[in-house]
Amino acid sequence: MPRFVKFIVVLIAVVILGTYIRPGYFLVKPGSTEGLGRMIELEGAPRQEEGEFLMVTVTQQQGNLWGMFYGVFHPFIDVRPISGSIPTGMDREEYNELMKSWMQDSQNLARVIALRKAGYEVPIASDGVEVVELIPDSPAQGILSPGDIIKGLDGEEVHLAEEVVRQIQNKRVGESVTLSIIREGEQLDAEVITATNPEQPDLAALRVYVKTLNWRPLLPLSISIETGPVVGPSAGVMFVLEILDRLVPENLTRGYLIAGTGMISLDGEIGSIGGVKQKVIAAEQAGADYFLVPRDNYREALQATSSMEIIEVESLDEALAFLSTLSRRESAENKTSDLYPGFRFIPAY
Repeated sequence: MPRFVKFIVVLIAVVILGTYIRPGYFLVKPGSTEGLGRMIELEGAPRQEEGEFLMVTVTQQQGNLWGMFYGVFHPFIDVRPISGSIPTGMDREEYNELMKSWMQDSQNLARVIALRKAGYEVPIASDGVEVVELIPDSPAQGILSPGDIIKGLDGEEVHLAEEVVRQIQNKRVGESVTLSIIREGEQLDAEVITATNPEQPDLAALRVYVKTLNWRPLLPLSISIETGPVVGPSAGVMFVLEILDRLVPENLTRGYLIAGTGMISLDGEIGSIGGVKQKVIAAEQAGADYFLVPRDNYREALQATSSMEIIEVESLDEALAFLSTLSRRESAENKTSDLYPGFRFIPAY
């Protein structure tokens, strides 16, 4: 066989192998941007005001060998090991179910926070926070077990998974936390030393996955939120702003397209999330005027934008204070997003 023919055969074989070999990595790419006015309804009433609050996603998919090499050198794509995203012992379907529960928590929280901010009384209850899975290098290995129900943290009752995440993130890395748990009907106290968050080393974490059990807000108004296939907790602050915009007489957007991201706690504090670079890029491509970002993600967000204004916020009050500074955009200039939602985004834990 001539040398040239051999070269062509080898080249074809290499291309085929690279196409079908799937290393254990996810490609994290900019997703899409969706106007929340189309996704949220209060008592069956659609959004009427100009401007829009936007939810931004990232896409996450397992690529082949060539896709991985492409992602390594692409400025908008991150390559992350699957083992860092899906815990050992949990399959993709179980992981997606967990992220669905986080999205449900995020939506319920947004309803409660917005209604309370508007002056309504909204009682809540739950059966506690369940430990779903531990990452192999979790400092809670041998201390916590899947199925444990967390009822308190450092002497304070907790009802929601996001409360557990937020309070642990407020600790210093290496600081201990005492969890009140129920295991097989017995109440126990468990002390765990916090480690670093896998995605954000400056933040403390226990490296466990948790979910809220039977989250029950008693709402005075019907508020529907339909996000389609998008899952995870990081649209919480944008849900709150969109719902609140329907509850108060003024137009909070002032006619602008305002994108953003961030978990939100029951007390209105905004927590950091993953995939910020990709979300900023997606929002900028959609023509957003401003992007609200948690303070811990601000520097990364700033590095990802070329023209969109990045606004760092640490609480709902800070986000509302910023919105109050905007002058109203003239009607002829008003824009509306007509993009569609992406697949899923990365949870903070």
